[in-house]
Amino acid sequence: MRDKFGLDFRIVDSALLKQLRRQRGIHVNPWQHFPRLIASIDFLKRDRPLRLLRELLPAEGEPIYPRRFDLLIVDEAHNIAPSGTGKYAVDSQRTAAIRLLVPHFEHKLFLTATPHNGYPESFTALLELLDNQRFARGVTPDRNQLDAVMVRRLKQEIQDWDGSPRFPARNLVAIPVSYPALEHQVHANLKLYTQSRCQGAKNSIEKYATEFVLKLLKKRLFSSPEAFAITLAQHEQSLNNARRRNANITKPTEGILRRQLEQVEEEFADDTVYEDVTEDAIANTSQLFHSLSTKEEELLQQMLHWARDAAKRPDAKAQELLNWINTYIRPNGEWSEERVLIFTEYRATQKWLYNLLAAEGLVQGDRLLTIYGGMKSEDREQIKAAFQAHPQTSSVRILLATDAASEGVDLQNYCSKLIHYEIPWNPNRMEQRNGRIDRHGQKAKEVLIHHFVGQNYKQQSVGITRPGELEGDLEFLMRAALKVNNIREDLGKVGSVIATQVEEAMLGRRTTLDTAIAERESESVRRMLKFERKVRERIDKLREQLQETRQNLRLTPENIESVVKIGLELAEQPSLIAAKLEGVNGNCFYLPALKSSWAACNEGLAHPHTREIRPIVFDPELARGKDNVVLAHLNHRLVQMCLRLLRAEVWSRQGKESLHRVTARIVPKSVNALAKAA
Repeated sequence: MRDKFGLDFRIVDSALLKQLRRQRGIHVNPWQHFPRLIASIDFLKRDRPLRLLRELLPAEGEPIYPRRFDLLIVDEAHNIAPSGTGKYAVDSQRTAAIRLLVPHFEHKLFLTATPHNGYPESFTALLELLDNQRFARGVTPDRNQLDAVMVRRLKQEIQDWDGSPRFPARNLVAIPVSYPALEHQVHANLKLYTQSRCQGAKNSIEKYATEFVLKLLKKRLFSSPEAFAITLAQHEQSLNNARRRNANITKPTEGILRRQLEQVEEEFADDTVYEDVTEDAIANTSQLFHSLSTKEEELLQQMLHWARDAAKRPDAKAQELLNWINTYIRPNGEWSEERVLIFTEYRATQKWLYNLLAAEGLVQGDRLLTIYGGMKSEDREQIKAAFQAHPQTSSVRILLATDAASEGVDLQNYCSKLIHYEIPWNPNRMEQRNGRIDRHGQKAKEVLIHHFVGQNYKQQSVGITRPGELEGDLEFLMRAALKVNNIREDLGKVGSVIATQVEEAMLGRRTTLDTAIAERESESVRRMLKFERKVRERIDKLREQLQETRQNLRLTPENIESVVKIGLELAEQPSLIAAKLEGVNGNCFYLPALKSSWAACNEGLAHPHTREIRPIVFDPELARGKDNVVLAHLNHRLVQMCLRLLRAEVWSRQGKESLHRVTARIVPKSVNALAKAA
């Protein structure tokens, strides 16, 4: 925000709270200290931040006009929509936090790529959060009212000014894996264990809890032996602890249990918190389990033995990953300029992969980096900057990321290859991963998304082969990924249906993927969300208005450059230093060592990766697609300070003489127009 728009925002988090308490006392309230704030919804929903925010809001019964705050922007707004999988939309903690805030903001802007998750109750609840005068929960929204507040644009509809596609083509690529007999056997053992435990469940509550734990085990088995071993050990320990507990312990009801386990399905910004919540869920569900039979105990121990042994070396999938890297990223032992982003769902798998790749010599020289939820923000930004920098500037070639890092991170500058180490069962999560590189700014003509499948997978084959077995399950997941890719336009509707069917298939209750009904139903969603708004015409008209404004105010790069030079002279600061930069065919300048308050103009000039000081340019075309220069736009601090100084000189009687002296070299109307524009 500072670099692109010249706006300073403060990130409100635990670190800022501690800093303010040290500097200004224990009763400081961070929500009232700064005019522009950024906060994570998962931080905001905590007790202490929410309590501090409540202190600034009008008491119950007091009028809320005028509004306490100006503008609320919620990114990834689908995360605040209440769950709508049942008959009613159930508010989450995120929903409750936003519901508390929205009445106190004059304006609200919700941004999301998946506004409709397929459940009307959830969608209408999200609309009510946005505007409770136009919409109400459970009430079908009026099309005209929806048209007034909603803009939905699809990637395939967005074009450059010359009519060419703005986004590259996306293609899915299968990486075949030849799974050995031992890996087939452990999947078969888990299937037998699952069937036995579910059949032995004494009631619906125990069956639900059992399916939840076994679903976790299967997800982690598809991920890595290390993740499977950790979760399986937690499962065994929880069963042993349950045996030693008092039989009269109060057990949760089905409704309470469902709400507890639904928390695990939420998206977390911190991998450690996610693992803690999962471990607690496994421990809580163990209260409902009956004791293991002799056969179940035997299967459990066999799976544990395999997992602990397999985690010591690359399994078949990890070996194929190494082969792929040595083919496309490091061919013949020499690093190319190609990069790859590898996503995994679990931090345990990420650590395991990092160690495997390090053993192959892929870490030396910062070739391999990791990004995950919960890491320090400054470390996260450094890694992002390294991956976004030109390959000749930054040596990183491989980035391992977890799902907690799949939102809010742009990695498209020099990477067009992504590998899903495991295919997420939730299509929306898979789309969030793909969106890290398949987004505006991607320079490649094609984005390649890779998935692992069995050796016998054939894309054109009909049906799912051997459902319930290892390769059959992988083929089912791959076909789900293909279906999602083909119907991305209605992903918000069909994605949830696919997610449900994937879970049913992985638990042995389904053998085919059927989205025909959902796709027909999605037509109504498409009609509701896609309006004939002639967005293209409106953009063209706004572009014409922008050009007209620039002409009227003489907002040319040459005039802005002249204003900065004059402003520095008036302030008795050193002059700009002309620079020559390869690939920049125009005027560019290094800022001199500015004195006093003007020294703040040097902020943001350091390259995000190399930390080298970059020159500034005044022409947007010279800065387009480049990270080795900084655009001094109208709201840049340097330009703003010069404009304020010129404006003061224009209206100051004492400044007439100096103004006449310094403006003799440029068109006076340009100075006045620019100064007044400030």
